[in-house]
Amino acid sequence: MSSITETNQQYYQGAQGFLADATTTSFITTFTTDLAFGSYDSTEVNYALNNFKFYSSPSGLPGTFDEFTSAYVVLNNTITLGTASAPVLPIPGHYYVVQLKSLDGGNYGDGDAFGTTVEDNYGSYEYITLNDAIDNFMVGYVGDGKLIQTAKKSDVLFFAKRSLQEFSYDTLKSIHSQELSIPPSLSVAIPQDYVNYVRVSWIDQLGVKRIIYPANNLTINPYENPIQDAQGIPIQSNFTDNLEGTSITEDRWANANDNLINGQFFNNIDDFAYWASYNGLNGDFNWGRRYGLDPQTSQANGWFTLNEREGKMSFSSNLANKLIVLEYISDGLGHDKDTKVPKLAEDALYASILYSIVSTRSGQQEYLVQRLQKDRRAKLRNAKIRLSNIKLDEIVQVMRGKSKWIKH
Repeated sequence: MSSITETNQQYYQGAQGFLADATTTSFITTFTTDLAFGSYDSTEVNYALNNFKFYSSPSGLPGTFDEFTSAYVVLNNTITLGTASAPVLPIPGHYYVVQLKSLDGGNYGDGDAFGTTVEDNYGSYEYITLNDAIDNFMVGYVGDGKLIQTAKKSDVLFFAKRSLQEFSYDTLKSIHSQELSIPPSLSVAIPQDYVNYVRVSWIDQLGVKRIIYPANNLTINPYENPIQDAQGIPIQSNFTDNLEGTSITEDRWANANDNLINGQFFNNIDDFAYWASYNGLNGDFNWGRRYGLDPQTSQANGWFTLNEREGKMSFSSNLANKLIVLEYISDGLGHDKDTKVPKLAEDALYASILYSIVSTRSGQQEYLVQRLQKDRRAKLRNAKIRLSNIKLDEIVQVMRGKSKWIKH
């Protein structure tokens, strides 16, 4: 049976058409995307929950389709006119179209089916859903005459999720990204599904990424800021907890002149004089003779810190009002659309589940556990190589850019 079940029209346009006849009672859609239905009535609040629009036309000719505004219900991706208790038969000879929401609004009615449902489905053949992977594992690895005689599906689900989490950190490299503007407060909230950052950049007028580096040893966001008395003892509230104040360190960092850190005094001699005095230097200076530059401070892109106390990412003062892109990794389980596995890593997932189940059961032969562990390691390594997506032409291009004589 073919793995591709959608037609070209369904995949590229996000549309599926029907011609009603005397035997038509409902319309069964076959998108790989499930229909989300809130209400047929555009005046209802739940209407916005729909991920599609429903149109009808007496002739099926372009420009003759109007949105279907009469009552209909959706159950298991099947549209029935009328209500569940009182269905209405479609008009024979009329054409009906289900249009998933897309960025361009679709090709029917007023072209106002705006959303991202169609685009979210693009490239989906590259992946297999976690539920399908679990079903495949139960068929291929569990049963009579197999390594696992019996297994609860809940156990398989647990180890599949754990494997997907581990894969997301090192193998899958499922990088998410957010485009944000730095407010005057110089802080933005950490994304909801954030696990660790990959890269933070500000975007210049040409759309080019300028890497922002972590502050590391330059400054810190104190986790606690207790208010102290004259003897330096933290003061407690009526509820016996330490009173918290604002961080002086963060305030000084937010108001710092970055030129005093990175040494860029080309347009401001006063900054240079202050920097020299701050570092205990006096006398004449020959510009450009700063030997032993520290790469951490000798750059103009600014810095960021992770404020664990507030759950935010804070930036240096020169990045105020700049456009940034935050790239980060999640664990692959934050949202339903994340729980999918690249087909290039599917075999590694099965090997990981198999090893996890067998190794946690009592009475297993040690040679079998070790064999499955080696198999898991080998398939995980293969998945990393496949997903690295290294192309020979790209390697050649990099090597040709080096200032070396290379024979090829």
